[in-house]
Amino acid sequence: MMQEIDRCQMAVDKALNNKEVAVISSGDAGVYGMAGLVLELLMKIDATKRPEVKIIAGISAVNAAAAILGAPLMHDFAVISLSDLLTPWDLIKKRADLVAQGDFVVALYNPKSKKRTQHIEEIQQIMLQHKSPDTPVGIVHSVSRAEEKAVISTLGEFTKEEINMFSLVIIGNSKTYVKDDFMITPRGYHL
Repeated sequence: MMQEIDRCQMAVDKALNNKEVAVISSGDAGVYGMAGLVLELLMKIDATKRPEVKIIAGISAVNAAAAILGAPLMHDFAVISLSDLLTPWDLIKKRADLVAQGDFVVALYNPKSKKRTQHIEEIQQIMLQHKSPDTPVGIVHSVSRAEEKAVISTLGEFTKEEINMFSLVIIGNSKTYVKDDFMITPRGYHL
């Protein structure tokens, strides 16, 4: 952490010296990964000298977590990182408020760290202004890793669960429900 620019610059420098380079991100390189930073660095180089780039899609944590929980992302959804290292906290709160007003399902990356212990509670309060306390919330820890575990709670209670930097939180919309341990957001088909 905090050395992303140096790592990506090293990869770009090696590529400029005719080396084959791979920059590997967990999840999907284009979803809170390194693809954007690599491209930003490459765009500073004359186009005629720029090495060829290929971005390979991965499985993002939000998609993997959704599959573990059931089908919570079947309708419109938003993804927000609660890390305020690169985005001001007031902007993150504004985005969360707008997403809640729009009744989107929302996935929260980086929900809680050792230094950021209260952000998740602030987001919970913002969501409760627009969503029912009974709204289903899924929390998946260590998505696609050996320590993976999931719990389904409610918007009013989910902050009592274990949440850390290895967690991904998915808050449902007004139609999301839980049945037989599956979190489901209906698309709107008439069954």
